[in-house]
Formats: sequence, C-alpha cells, structure tokens
Amino acid sequence: MALLNVDQIRGGYGDVDILHGVSLTVASGEIVVIIGPNGAGKSTAMKAVFGLVTVRDGRIVYKDQAITNLRPDQVVRAGVCYVPQEHNVFPSLTVEENLEMGAFIRNDDYSREMRTVYELFPALYEKRKQAVGALSGGQRQMVAMGRAMMLDPALILLDEPTAGLAPGIVDQMFENIKKINGLGVSILMVEQNAQQALELAHRGYVLTTGRNRHSDTGPNLLADREVREMFLGG
Repeated sequence: MALLNVDQIRGGYGDVDILHGVSLTVASGEIVVIIGPNGAGKSTAMKAVFGLVTVRDGRIVYKDQAITNLRPDQVVRAGVCYVPQEHNVFPSLTVEENLEMGAFIRNDDYSREMRTVYELFPALYEKRKQAVGALSGGQRQMVAMGRAMMLDPALILLDEPTAGLAPGIVDQMFENIKKINGLGVSILMVEQNAQQALELAHRGYVLTTGRNRHSDTGPNLLADREVREMFLGG
C-alpha cells in the first residue's frame, strides 16, 4: 500500500503547465529520489504534493486521503513536511528556537522529538543557543531537516538537500538522510547529485520535460545505460 500516490498530475504556475501527467508513489519506509535535467519539473512535482503548485488534472493521495490542492498547512497537519532548497531556516533565531518553530501546530509535549533531533545531529545540540545565521551551510541544512522532524512526520519532502555544500558535507548529509529514514520516516527527495542519491534510494524516478521517463529501483537505475549516459556521466 502506497503512503503517497501521485497519479497523472498536470499543473504549474499561472497558466503555464510544467507537469504533463507525472506519476509517482512512495511506500511506507522508502527513500524515493526524483532526478532529471534542469527544468524537468522535479521540484515542481514536489511542490505540487505540498500544495505550492496548482494541480489542474490528476490526483494526489496521502494515506488514502485526497490532498490534491490542499493548502500547505493542511498538508502539514496530515503528516507531510517539506524542506525547501532555500530560505529554509530563520537565521536570526537560535537553533533551539528554529526547532520549536517546527512544532508550531502542536499543543502537546514535543521533548521526545527535540531529543531525537539532537541525537541525530549532535553538532546542533552543542550550538543550540547560537543564531542559525552564524552556522555553516551544512549545519543550517541540519536545522531545516531537524525542524521538519519536530512534527514527527510520516513523510518528509527534501528539495535539493545537498545543493551548495562541500563534497565532504554532501556525504554527511546523505548519511543524515539515511538515519532519518532509519527512524521509519519515508522520504521523497529531489537531488542533482544523482549518483549518490540513487545509491541511497530504494526507488527512483527520472523526469524530463515534466513527464516520467524512467522509474525503477535505485540499483537498476544506476545500471541503466541511458540513465548513466544522461545523468551519471556515462
């Protein structure tokens, strides 16, 4: 049974369609990666799930509930969190305040989730009283992902989580994603670092011009000749 099912969605910004019948699924416990060239509609597909893009046709179902064109706050309350590529932290607030902002819709005790975030990212515990704007790019990304974890979500959407990070930090970020998934959180991720993303993923989708081009397991996509030539440097 799919946790998330995106079925033949068409939509975009204003009157312009970026997506032309995109379909994908995420099962409980999976890491699913979307790759493809610039302008393929990868981030647009993810934003459509989160209610940031108008879907004119097709259907998005999460946990057997239709969430097509719901507002982002409604999608969050359903159990889906989104970490955008940019502007994903409050730089003037401390690490701890950023994490508390992640629990803004909760009216119960979230101390367990706070402990989980600090266990996942020990560096954040050491800097919990520091302003996030003073942290490194990798640490800010940890804050963004940690804030998403504060809602104890079943599904996290990650848009280019390694963008702009140094190679060594990229490796650490993929390891962090693996740890989050190990806690039972499903992940749908858009990522330009296709090789490492597919090595991590249970399954992947290749989009081109707003359409599905390939879909298979991570290992099978890595072995696919066309995928390797187009996106993995041969």
